Amino acid sequence: MLYYLFKYLNQLDFPGAGMFEYISFRAALAIMTSLFIATVFGKKIILLLQKQQIGEIVRDLGLAGQMEKKGTPTMGGIIIILSIVVPVLLFAKLDNIYILLMLITTVWLGIIGFVDDYIKVFKKDKAGLSGKFKVAGQIGLGLIIGLTLYLNDDVVVREKTTMAEIGIQTELVDEGFTSEDPSITRLTMDVKSTKTTIPFFKNNEFDYESLVAFGGEYAPMLAWLVFIIITIFIVTAVSNGANITDGLDGLATGSSAIIGATLGILAYVSGHVVYADYLNIMYIPNSGELVIFIAAFIGATIGFMWYNSYPAQVFMGDTGSLALGGIIAVFAIIIHKELLIPVLCGIFLVENISVMMQVSWFKYTRKRFGEGRRIFKMAPLHHHYQMKGYPEPKIVTRFWIIGIFLAIITIVTLKIR
Repeated sequence: MLYYLFKYLNQLDFPGAGMFEYISFRAALAIMTSLFIATVFGKKIILLLQKQQIGEIVRDLGLAGQMEKKGTPTMGGIIIILSIVVPVLLFAKLDNIYILLMLITTVWLGIIGFVDDYIKVFKKDKAGLSGKFKVAGQIGLGLIIGLTLYLNDDVVVREKTTMAEIGIQTELVDEGFTSEDPSITRLTMDVKSTKTTIPFFKNNEFDYESLVAFGGEYAPMLAWLVFIIITIFIVTAVSNGANITDGLDGLATGSSAIIGATLGILAYVSGHVVYADYLNIMYIPNSGELVIFIAAFIGATIGFMWYNSYPAQVFMGDTGSLALGGIIAVFAIIIHKELLIPVLCGIFLVENISVMMQVSWFKYTRKRFGEGRRIFKMAPLHHHYQMKGYPEPKIVTRFWIIGIFLAIITIVTLKIR
């Protein structure tokens, strides 16, 4: 909202109003505002949660220090959501389709998580919201994101072309791209595209249309169908992965902050025509505005760490964890970096896989031998290390270090092909 106010003031030559035109300036304001909300107002929200006796229900699993967490305020994800939404509403362009999708994602999954936490706390039902309703909500969000990216005319990719390659009426922009042959005029055109970034391959791009080449003239439409299905899968998998990872003080929050910082770098270069050309990656018009959103996301997660670090004064609950995972998934999809998720979100992936392996092996061995056997001492993986006697802060710190390593690999893939 302030963006539009200062844009108007800039037309009146108001001193300093032009600063709001710069994404970097608004991103800095967003991260500072989100940090302020999370740390200052976060304390007030924690006191309110304590007053309402909204405490964590803990099952005794025999983990060190586990029962000490009983009664710690939960539903702290409200702090994260407010710390993201308020700065974005203040500093971002609210007519940008990508910003609107990110706000919808944040609120949508935040509500699903809130209902789950509400049932656990106030209805005293440890199971919370039924799994099928959670999945239905995640699928619904995936459909909204996928269909919007398919149908909205503002969602395009700018591709390099030449005069000889243009066979349709389109807007051409001379972006100053260089060409090996000086006689060739290098121009660009904005197109709907099912291409995405794929790591370690020479051209760094993969087109979903190649999966449905058998469709002939219907291949482009089938490609979007494949894209929507993949979108639903990624949103569901990553949001659940973040939810599973949220088992130790600061683990999910810190991991999300690291992932968010990496996505911010990827969004900035993807939305900047010069950097996109230099790195030879696809340029996505208007996606640079996402830097303001991810700046608020980083500020919110770091600010929440003030109270969520060991020993935690508040837990985010499903209100926060589902929203964090969904934000990461949708953000990566929008900037065409969803195939980097297995690397970037390796912590979430391993946590998810550890649970699936444990459950599958237990069921298989119980059916075959009459007694269930386990691969890990406990799943998810972070509890396995707890059972082995590692202190909670050490586990969290080492997971963060691995997360930073994976983040560096993700960024490096832009040039290693």
